[in-house]
Amino acid sequence: MGKKNNQVFTADSSPLAQSVSSRYWPYVALLLIVVFFSLIRVRLLDVPLERDEGEYAYAGQLLLQGIPPYQLAYNMKLPGTYIAYAMILAVFGQTPVAIHAGLLLVNAATIVLIFFLAMRLFGSLAAVVSAASYALLSTNPSVLGFAAHATHFVALPAVAGLLLLLTAIETGTIWRYFWSGILVGLAFVMKQPGIFFILFAGLYFLQSQWKRSTDWRATAARGGMLGLGAVLPFFVVCLVLWKWGVFPKFWFWIFIYARQYGFALGPLEGSQVLWMMAPPAIGTGVFIWLLAAVGLSAIFWNEQARSHCVFLAGFLLFSFLAVCPGFYFRSHYFVVMLPAIALLAGVAVAAATRELQKHAIPPSLRLVPLLLFGLAFIYPLVEQHDFLFAMQPLVACQSLYAPNPFPEARAIGDYIKSHTSPDARIAVLGSEPEIFFYAQRHSATGYIYVYPLMENQKYASTMQQQMIADIEHSQPQWIVFVNVPFSWVVRPDSDTELLAWSQKFLDQHYELNGVVDILEQSKYLWGPDAKLYRPTSRFSVEIFKLRTP
Repeated sequence: MGKKNNQVFTADSSPLAQSVSSRYWPYVALLLIVVFFSLIRVRLLDVPLERDEGEYAYAGQLLLQGIPPYQLAYNMKLPGTYIAYAMILAVFGQTPVAIHAGLLLVNAATIVLIFFLAMRLFGSLAAVVSAASYALLSTNPSVLGFAAHATHFVALPAVAGLLLLLTAIETGTIWRYFWSGILVGLAFVMKQPGIFFILFAGLYFLQSQWKRSTDWRATAARGGMLGLGAVLPFFVVCLVLWKWGVFPKFWFWIFIYARQYGFALGPLEGSQVLWMMAPPAIGTGVFIWLLAAVGLSAIFWNEQARSHCVFLAGFLLFSFLAVCPGFYFRSHYFVVMLPAIALLAGVAVAAATRELQKHAIPPSLRLVPLLLFGLAFIYPLVEQHDFLFAMQPLVACQSLYAPNPFPEARAIGDYIKSHTSPDARIAVLGSEPEIFFYAQRHSATGYIYVYPLMENQKYASTMQQQMIADIEHSQPQWIVFVNVPFSWVVRPDSDTELLAWSQKFLDQHYELNGVVDILEQSKYLWGPDAKLYRPTSRFSVEIFKLRTP
């Protein structure tokens, strides 16, 4: 009897165990992926802020003080990322660690959403490969993945909105269309290129209804809810900024000046920039990108991929278009493409495995696609081993950004904070808004970047005059002059009036109180020592204090 019972137990439980195993292994794999890459990020939470992060952090800091965007900090980005930063700062504190902890959560949430997007379309294997691919690519220093750029905050609601749209199309639930629209609308509010995900969502919805629906009244209602949700976040932003009294400045920076910036390069110049910038941005993730190319080709040789060809091709196309505005193709812009690339990598592995299973091929050979992915996955981890697993945060920052004064900005901000009252105004002649964040002091001018003032655009001279007038009027207690070309980007055709004025103004009204010589081990000199020191490097930062009358 005992032997018979044992045989029955084995026969009955083995299929059940296999069923449970096949059901839960993707979620175990997802958990391991999220934990592994979160641990990498945890080790580097204290990487100093770079200038884009400094801008968002300063704007978020101002929001927590009740000061609206575009009042004390001018920039051409929509304010969604400012609001996201303010939430992170409110929850975790006003430090680089807090900001990067917020990014860790945003990144983890995006990984999970990509997993479920791929699961819905192509099954468990594609889901795991897609999640692992995005986790790897979005952590890669080649796209500055450790910096909390707006592109991460665009990717999260964009993927969430598209996933919810697929669910809405499948179920026909009208409120899901509305919330899908809200999410892709939030992607636009985070940064202007997010508008391409709104366009993709709208076009994919129309294509799906063209194939399925004969009730055009119901289709119009669903499309109306999707469109209403998509425009609502931007409408609310406009309404709130109008109520705060900063709508005219918002409109100028977001649309009028942004048009000058966005059309500075033509398509021919842009294609040259793309050819130059894409390879470094792809970096060691090149084999994942090649797998994505195979995944795109699967629409021609795999039935399941072919059934979703419009979504796959459209997601890739509109993600690429989101990288293109201005044709600058900076490395972190490519983050918005990574969800589509990761999804296609998952398609490649799943479709190839499925095709091999259709033929009389030994089971061991059916693992070849997964093994190839494993090699593509391991290669960047090995190549970037020092950065990901060994470098201290300060060294990691220097390895990516030197000689930009990002590590030095923290010491400068701390020094100013300790030598001024909370209501003191300061100015930075350069493009280092992170100094305002560290110092927790307001800028004497809304021009927290000098980049727009050095561009060959019709507002540049007027902007310089406004910045000069702001500083002369407020007489800030401290002025930081950044002697680093990357903080100015002076062009041959730049108006250099601001530079000429700054030297004269500082000589007349300020005294040198600090010098930072930017070296491998930067030197910091304060007070009388700073006046006697001559920097040995070509890059330095000078800190000036208003002379006592």
